[in-house]
Amino acid sequence: MDTTTKPVKRPALGLKDRLIRHALERRLDRAAAPVPAAALARGGDAPIPDAHCRFDQHPGYQQLRIINDGAARLGVANPFFKVHEGTAGADTRIGGAPYLNFASYNYLGLSGDAAVAEAAKAAIDRYGTSVSASRLVSGERPIHRELEQEIAALYGVDDAITFVSGHATNVSTIGHLFGPNDLVLHDELIHNSVLQGIQLAGARRLPFPHNDAAALDALLTAQRRQFERVLIVLEGIYSMDGDYPDLPAFVEIKRRHQCFLMVDEAHSLGVMGARGHGIREHFGLAGSDVDIWMGTLSKTLAGCGGYIAGERALVEHLKFLAPGFLYSVGMPPPVAAASLAALHRLHEVTDRVQALQARGQAFLGRTRALGIDTGTSAGLAVIPAIIGNSVKAARLSAALFARGINVQPILHPAVPEQSARLRFFICSGHSEADIEQAVQATAEEIRRL
Repeated sequence: MDTTTKPVKRPALGLKDRLIRHALERRLDRAAAPVPAAALARGGDAPIPDAHCRFDQHPGYQQLRIINDGAARLGVANPFFKVHEGTAGADTRIGGAPYLNFASYNYLGLSGDAAVAEAAKAAIDRYGTSVSASRLVSGERPIHRELEQEIAALYGVDDAITFVSGHATNVSTIGHLFGPNDLVLHDELIHNSVLQGIQLAGARRLPFPHNDAAALDALLTAQRRQFERVLIVLEGIYSMDGDYPDLPAFVEIKRRHQCFLMVDEAHSLGVMGARGHGIREHFGLAGSDVDIWMGTLSKTLAGCGGYIAGERALVEHLKFLAPGFLYSVGMPPPVAAASLAALHRLHEVTDRVQALQARGQAFLGRTRALGIDTGTSAGLAVIPAIIGNSVKAARLSAALFARGINVQPILHPAVPEQSARLRFFICSGHSEADIEQAVQATAEEIRRL
């Protein structure tokens, strides 16, 4: 009788199982961290502090309560979470009353556009309201690939991938593609989603002064050869300030230092360029000049989610291994259909792009003429009115709301206290009279403050 121990033959892992194991091993490698000394110092009989086991004692929540209570004592109402009772664009309804609206990313009015709405309804009839699985397993639908191919064509690149969240697009892409041996350099005003992605990656993070290509060049000269992969991240239009980078200068720098360049087009698609095709069209660049094009579907494209566009290897890598795509349900068919229809409409409504740009320039010119601080805004779609005090900014927002104008304040800590502001989003549907009304009312209420 042969008593030799034989190796157990395990069944071959399927593709999904291999991908899951790979992702888990990578996550575990990153997650190893020492137990805090304070936790070890507490004996088994020591009481657990309330802040460690009660949400109402959490330091973050306590800070929120202090801010809210202080605002209440100053007579400042909470300006957030207003309920819009219909499609929000250049105008809206809140509490049963009409408002002139400057708090919407519906830049070209494509959310609410008849063709976009019909496409979403038809997708529900054909595919239902959910694909009910991750796309890798059984959630793939023709509408997903059609949308991604159209996005790739818009940028003149090989392919694209869509995620169900714009914020998660940056977190998952950066968090997956880069690691502890890598460096990410970003504009100091970059979006939170990029910062969260860098933290997940465990990469070294270095900010550089806003739109300062020379400062970036100096950082790379000093740091590039200390790291493996290096990523530079910019925005097409910066959402708090309304300005944009000199993208050709950054392309030249990334090539010279052999880095990757990522551009977040959340606020520039539909806004920049003669046809609204974004910062690439504005500067006349090739799609391959930028390694990672990112954008959202929730603004100009009238849906929800985000996308990455670029070379085939980048997109294929993310599709098979990026956790934010691999382990997430596929995008709902009506959302994908709406964004695809909005992308088609983008090619047809160049008159709306031109109207948006004209209104933005008019708003910027009028506010500056009246002495309102608009910072570095280029007057394309995002124009701040910098007040320099959070309480005053909240009061100004409330005063304008009382006059039928809805515009949100941006307060500390979202921006430094001295940079507290109102942030006006211009839409193609705003008329010249709308612009004049809003600017005059803002100037009058600032004087009253």
